[in-house]
Amino acid sequence: MSDCNETLRELETFLDGELTPEALDDIRGHLGHCPDCLEAFDFHAELKSVIARKCRNDEMPPGLLSKIEQCLHADLDDDGRIG
Repeated sequence: MSDCNETLRELETFLDGELTPEALDDIRGHLGHCPDCLEAFDFHAELKSVIARKCRNDEMPPGLLSKIEQCLHADLDDDGRIG
């Protein structure tokens, strides 16, 4: 089972559905027994929902995607990993 630090680090990935089935089960198990992490999860889930609703009809500002891609590429090390 994951601990609180690991659970909190993985909340966004969990909410995006980007974890392995085993990791999902671990996080779900931890959330079922830890009220503090469950409260953090509820907050992140609600925040993500509010942002999605508020930004649904907004167009992406020109050049924003290329700036994001530049930032991501700048964070890649020589092996192509984030680091």
